[in-house]
Amino acid sequence: MATVVTSATIMCPECGTQTREQMPTDACQFFFTCPSCAARLRPLPGDCCVFCSYADAVCPPKQTGDSVCG
Repeated sequence: MATVVTSATIMCPECGTQTREQMPTDACQFFFTCPSCAARLRPLPGDCCVFCSYADAVCPPKQTGDSVCG
C-alpha cells in the first residue's frame, strides 16, 4: 500500500507565493486564502479541491481513491 502524502506546497496563481499546508485527510478543501495577496482560491473545473488544482500533490482522499472526491 502506498504512503498517503498529507502536506503539500500550494502555489497562488495570482502572486506566485508558495505555502506548505497540511491537507485534510477525510475531506476535500474547497477554498484557500493566499497569505500573501489574500486571493481566495477555488478548485479549477474538474478538480475536487484547491490542492488538486494548485499544489504539488493531490488531496489524500483522491490519493486513496475515496469516492468522496470524484
